[in-house]
Amino acid sequence: MPELPEVETVRRTLLPLVVGKTIERVKVHWEKIIQHPDVETFCDRLQGQTIRDIQRRGKFLMFQLDNVVLVSHLRMEGRYICENEHAPFDRHTHIFFTFTDRTELRYRDVRKFGTMHLFNKGDELNAPPLSNIGREPLDEQLTVSWLSDQLRRIKRTIKATLLDQTIIAGLGNIYVDEVLFRSFIHPERAASTLTVQEVEALHRAIIETIREAIEKGGSTVRTYVNTQGKSGTFQNELYVYGRANMPCRRCGNLIIKTVVANRGTHYCETCQK
Repeated sequence: MPELPEVETVRRTLLPLVVGKTIERVKVHWEKIIQHPDVETFCDRLQGQTIRDIQRRGKFLMFQLDNVVLVSHLRMEGRYICENEHAPFDRHTHIFFTFTDRTELRYRDVRKFGTMHLFNKGDELNAPPLSNIGREPLDEQLTVSWLSDQLRRIKRTIKATLLDQTIIAGLGNIYVDEVLFRSFIHPERAASTLTVQEVEALHRAIIETIREAIEKGGSTVRTYVNTQGKSGTFQNELYVYGRANMPCRRCGNLIIKTVVANRGTHYCETCQK
């Protein structure tokens, strides 16, 4: 599933391709992707709307149009493609936004897990799926003090806690494993047991990891590519994720893979306590 760095990369690569373009019509080939409102209203409301900006909240893209906001979640394999309206497409292409200049923004999703919601501008943050999203990793409001206050009340593992999108938005399995390695914290530690020094290390690792991943265009571990079809390169920098039974780059002992919070989890039992 694309995490914050990948979604941010998609946002940045989409901006120059679609901002300023006006939607002439919308075609939906797989209706379950449209979660709100009904498909007919969704298509009607978007007709004649101009894309003014694209923002991001956690793992969600927010297409800012004239008076509506389209909230899009890519889930496992969702991808946006910009093409000429007459360009061929395959059976996995499900949504077509045709612009007045005869180009199209197409949504392709092999697994069909992605979702789209359309709201009146100003309502998008007050209803699901965005109403319960936590703080952004790079937001100034995500301070060491705030993070410490959150963690001291949580008895769950730190791995499960960091995956919880209602606490910190945008972190997924790849980056949680990397953040915990960088901060020397075992993924099965209870969140409430972290010391002040460990919370400080965790806070620093979150910021550094996400910034570096964005700079590298995200991580292409399986199928992720950006809007231009290019892979990310941060997978080449990963310390633990996907490196089970390989030497730890810090101490040389083998990386372990286990299951924590129902997710495959990679860590070094020597470096992480």
